[in-house]
Amino acid sequence: MSITDADVLVTAEQWKRAGRKVALATVVETTGSAPRLAGARLVVDGEGNFAGSASGGCLEGDIVVESLEVIETGVARLLDFGVAEEVAWRGSLACGGHIKVYIEPIDG
Repeated sequence: MSITDADVLVTAEQWKRAGRKVALATVVETTGSAPRLAGARLVVDGEGNFAGSASGGCLEGDIVVESLEVIETGVARLLDFGVAEEVAWRGSLACGGHIKVYIEPIDG
């Protein structure tokens, strides 16, 4: 079953209420061919569980790792993903697009 971006926010709220540490990743900008549009969301808890999608799967692993760091430090960050020759074989955007993802810790 596919989870909508609105469901991601509900999941984030449920996880916070359950006492989990949570970070929210949101696509804030896309250029070229990108797998998800601005506004796409992914929620991650402190154990690495996640719901939603920020990149249709091609960058989720990197975003989860960065989200865990945001949870640990409490400091938000902006990630910039595009195609670079040296990383085209791993989890980059092989579609040729470019996305920016803002990850923020969710408190309270």
